[in-house]
Amino acid sequence: MRAEHGFGPFYCGESELLILGSFPSVKSREQAFYYAHPQNRFWRVIALSFGESVPESLSEKQELLLRHKIALWDVIESCEITGSSDSSIKDVLPADIPALIAETSVRRVILNGRTAGKLFLKFESGISLPSVCLPSTSPANASFSLERLISEWRPALLG
Repeated sequence: MRAEHGFGPFYCGESELLILGSFPSVKSREQAFYYAHPQNRFWRVIALSFGESVPESLSEKQELLLRHKIALWDVIESCEITGSSDSSIKDVLPADIPALIAETSVRRVILNGRTAGKLFLKFESGISLPSVCLPSTSPANASFSLERLISEWRPALLG
């Protein structure tokens, strides 16, 4: 099934770090914001890496991102996908990441998972900012405990 991203990037002009996922989950598309699936560990990883409480509400999540100058988006604008499965992604239309970078102070990019990393290299190889591909915070990445994710993500977040 062809799916559209459905909502834009979250950022402000002062955003210095851009975190890119592959494509929003069904739950995130329903709620029109990033990492909405309750089993996704993204918000726990971000908050705990900065020594903060895990945000619950949308406004708390947005405030956490703004405090730490983090922008969020995905590499894909639209694609063929079954449910929320990255492995089913095909016929990709990439997001215009250079346009977002031009509107911000982004200096570094974190890619949330292998699919985001692979697609970023394929479609955005002209972006010369430092980037790192980190283990996915998705519940599908069950081989990584929360503690292990934080140990991988914290150095990149604190940069």
